[in-house]
Amino acid sequence: MSALVSATGLGLVGTTPVAPVDPARRSPAELRELAERAGRELEGAPALEIARWAAETFGDRFCVTSSMADAVLAHLVSRVAPGVDVVFLDTGLHFPETLAVRDEVVRRLPVNVRSIRPRLTVGQQDGEYGPRLFNKSPDECCRLRKVEPLERALAGYDAWAAGLRRDESPTRANTPVVTFDPRRGKVKVNPIAAWSQADVDAYIARWNVPVNELFRRGYGSIGCWPCTRRTRAGEDPRAGRWAMFEKTECGLHL
Repeated sequence: MSALVSATGLGLVGTTPVAPVDPARRSPAELRELAERAGRELEGAPALEIARWAAETFGDRFCVTSSMADAVLAHLVSRVAPGVDVVFLDTGLHFPETLAVRDEVVRRLPVNVRSIRPRLTVGQQDGEYGPRLFNKSPDECCRLRKVEPLERALAGYDAWAAGLRRDESPTRANTPVVTFDPRRGKVKVNPIAAWSQADVDAYIARWNVPVNELFRRGYGSIGCWPCTRRTRAGEDPRAGRWAMFEKTECGLHL
C-alpha cells in the first residue's frame, strides 16, 4: 500500500479533520499528473484515506457531489473536511423523498449544501422544447437539467468527489479511485469505488447516515421521477433508470 495511506478498513473508525489549506491554482497539466499518480498510489486504499488525500491536496477547491440517494459520501468526506461543499443538482424533477434527504443532510451534517438549479424551470423548458422532454429526448433533458448545471457548479473547484461504485453496473466496473476528467479539466475522486452494497449498508448502519426512503420500496437507483422505476429481482441496481431507452448514464460521469 502507498505511503500516502494507512490501513483503517472501510473508514469505520474516527479521524482527525485535516487542517484547511489554500493551494495555488494548478494548471490542467499539473492536475492530470496529480490524478494519475494518486490513481496508482491510492488504488486499494481505504475510502477515508482517499477522501483525506483529496481534502489535503485541494482544500477549498475540492467539493463533493451527491444525488441524495444517501449521504454516505457527504458523511465520509465531512469526517476529514468539516464544512466541505456538497453540490446537489436540484433538477426540479426529484422525488420528494430525495429532497427530504437533502434537507436532513443540511440539518445533521457539518457540510455546506449547494443546491444548483438549471437555467430553465421545468415549465420554461416545456415552453421552449415541448412538454415532457424526458420522454422524447432524455439525453437533452439530462444535459439541460444536470450536465450544464454541474459545469457551472464545478467552475470554482479543481477536484470533485462522486459516489460511483464498480458494482453498480457494467459501465462502472472499471471506475478508478482517482482520475483526471479531461472534458472538465479537473480531478475526479471516487473514494467508495471499490465498496460493495454490503459495505455501504454497513457504513449507513454504523453512522446512522440519512438514506432515501425509496430504497425500502424496491428502487435500486434513484434519479428524477419520470425516468426511474423500481428494479426487479436479479436486475442490476441501475436497471430502473431510463428503462424505456438505451441509456444508462445521465452524462455527468461520461
